[in-house]
Formats: sequence, structure tokens, C-alpha cells
Amino acid sequence: MFNEVLSLILQRSCPLCDRATAKYLCVDCQRRLERDQLTNPTEFWQQRIFAWGDYTDTLKRTLAALKYDRHPELGILLGEALARSWIAAKLQSGKLTVIPIPMHLEKQKQRGYNQAELISRAFCQMTGDSHHPSGLRRVRATEALFGLSPQDREQTLTQAFDLGKGIKQNRPVLLIDDIHTTGATARAAIQVLHRHQIRVLGIAVVAKPRFEKR
Repeated sequence: MFNEVLSLILQRSCPLCDRATAKYLCVDCQRRLERDQLTNPTEFWQQRIFAWGDYTDTLKRTLAALKYDRHPELGILLGEALARSWIAAKLQSGKLTVIPIPMHLEKQKQRGYNQAELISRAFCQMTGDSHHPSGLRRVRATEALFGLSPQDREQTLTQAFDLGKGIKQNRPVLLIDDIHTTGATARAAIQVLHRHQIRVLGIAVVAKPRFEKR
């Protein structure tokens, strides 16, 4: 709250264009971001993937600013956007256990935060679901997945995750991540949960690449 009040007085810079703004993004960048929102976020739900937007243009730049340019406040913006779409979709009536895809501890120390956890925390503050950032642990530091083939991604993520603590087995789990590409990360996490007889409803992500025009 203090940061919000202070921003109204001092005005901060938009992380995408450096123009002064009292919000997370300036009006123009916010408008461009909204253009990347999918008209039907449930179109991948048969695969148990809920996606807020198309991983392109302004959404791609926003996620890069969140992950690499030290703008953790964008995690709140994107988590709230994802939550609004999830609530509107009405895919689950009962309460969920929400678990962000974890980062390895060393990588998280370097970045300063796990972007998936920032997104999931803001998501739960809007939905009222139970947030469990320690529900899964990343026990293997893996190489960057960008540029790897699907087979290499699967191999790299083998045994990368382990069960954390605090999960209620009588409540379904919704995983949260920033981006869903090949799905190798999500599958590795889901396998761990299934091994412990924990039901996984699906995964909700801010962005999913689309390879066809919409």
C-alpha cells in the first residue's frame, strides 16, 4: 500500500517504455498487453492447460521484464489478470491448493524471487484459494530449457522435482507457471504429485505460445 501511495506522488517509470506512470504499466503498454489476451483461455483445457494470453509481443516483453529486469511488481499484475480469467471461466467450484512451479534454490537466490510464486500469490489473493509455494521442491539444478528439443527437455527434467510439504490430499491441486511451451516442466511436476496420490486439476499459466493466427 505504501508503494502504491508513493507512486502516486513520485510517479514511477513504465518498465516497458520508461514513460511516467502511477500503475504497473503505462496506459499505452497496458492496452497493448490486453491485446495479447486470449479470447478463450479454456481452449487448451482438454489438455488441462488454462492460459491467459498468447506468448507474443507485449506479453512476451512483460514476462521478460518480470524475470530478467527485476520488476517483481509485474508478477502481481499478471497474477491478478490470470485470476480474473480463471474466476470468469468457472472451471472449479471448490477450493484448490495452488502450487507454483518451483525454481532451484540457487537460481532463485540469483534472481531474487520465483516469478511463478509471485504470480500464484497474487492469483490466490483474488480467488481465495490456498497458496502452497513449498508444495513442490526443485531438487536438481537443470540447464536452461530454451532451445532444447522436447526429448532433451524431458530428459533434463527427470527427477528434477520432489514433494514439498503442507499439501492436503483431499483437495485438488492447480499448478501455476509463467509460460507453458512443450509441457515438459508441468509433466515432471505432475508425475511427482501423482506418485503421492495427489489429484492435479491442471495448470494455469500467464502465457502459452500459439503457432497459428487467431
